[in-house]
Amino acid sequence: MGKSKFVVFPILLILLFVYGVVVGHYQIFPFDELSDLKFFLSQTEPSITADRPQIFDKAQDISKRITINSENDLIEKRDKLIDYIWMDDGFPSRFPDNVDVNISPNGYQDIKNLERIDSFTINMDFGKYEDKIFLSKDMEMNSISYLFTPTVSNKKLIIYHQDELGGSDELDFLEEKSKISMFLDNGISVLMFSMPGQGMNNEPVLEFERFGKLLLDSHNHFILIDNEYFHPVKFFVEPIIVSLNYIEQNFDYDDYYIFGISGGGWTTTLTSALDHRISKNYSIAGSFPLYMKSDRLNFGDYEQTIPELYNIATYEELYIMSSFYTDQHSVQIFIYNDPCCFQAELYEKSPYGDAIQDQLDILGGGGKFSVFLDNSTRVHEVSDYVLSLILDDILNKD
Repeated sequence: MGKSKFVVFPILLILLFVYGVVVGHYQIFPFDELSDLKFFLSQTEPSITADRPQIFDKAQDISKRITINSENDLIEKRDKLIDYIWMDDGFPSRFPDNVDVNISPNGYQDIKNLERIDSFTINMDFGKYEDKIFLSKDMEMNSISYLFTPTVSNKKLIIYHQDELGGSDELDFLEEKSKISMFLDNGISVLMFSMPGQGMNNEPVLEFERFGKLLLDSHNHFILIDNEYFHPVKFFVEPIIVSLNYIEQNFDYDDYYIFGISGGGWTTTLTSALDHRISKNYSIAGSFPLYMKSDRLNFGDYEQTIPELYNIATYEELYIMSSFYTDQHSVQIFIYNDPCCFQAELYEKSPYGDAIQDQLDILGGGGKFSVFLDNSTRVHEVSDYVLSLILDDILNKD
């Protein structure tokens, strides 16, 4: 009897191993259940190691790093950012390359208070000296956005910028349907964007003399084309600015707002610092100042740490620039235990919101900077709590 057990046990282990291989390869039961469990654990597992130092500076020293001491300083810094991003071309004044009015993509027909959907396509080149950067390309970089216009409108428009994982070729912005519906229900138009190379946006193939051909399917690839001739950071902000140019000419909105999560939150801050047509901006898990980026999870992609860009305007200065004027309000939201980045717990260790607001008060522009910590979710997402916060602020509810 003892020998039988000794033989059966290793046979059972071998069978379990073989079955595990089959489950992984053919995705049979319980593959979905195990995948869901893995996803759940990844979303709830703390990302901050308690015994690992994260911050090596003090928020009280923020004022020492801010070189904006007047409105003229702000204007000069904005001009330098424009020169860096667009070089000799200046701040974009053009319209989208293609506008399709009243399109009918699948899945949106049952949204209430939806009058129509328009599509904007913006094509972006690689600068005047692309022949000095690469040998050839198969296409320009593009951005495709949707404008959702309500039947009954209160003449407000909000831009919603997805994160690095937002959107897919098949669903365009359909996964954001509930958020779009919420704003339309309240008479607010919604302008949807995806990050460069995500969603419906294309991924050009470039051929380099030294590196061969490369598909631009990661923002970190942009470092290969960032040089004295061209700065690809324009791919993040130009689509929004160009779309607003067209909308301002062809619609009659009183107010523009913007919110985004993760990379979309980062885009929210930079765009609002550059384009003051946007009054209120809401960045969800979008950025920390560089002194809070010691941990690799918070260091971010290419766009988060471009030395030339942040030598012109540090994150602290971008926060000032996006909230300087009386009608401007910049709001940052961080999520507790965020499995991605920029966790609320880390912000609590070095809160800088008051320091930014104090500097704004000294400058006297009348703007407002706020930070909210979201305890309603443990997922890297735009929670219902944050959506209600944004909506109430736009509608001026207490």
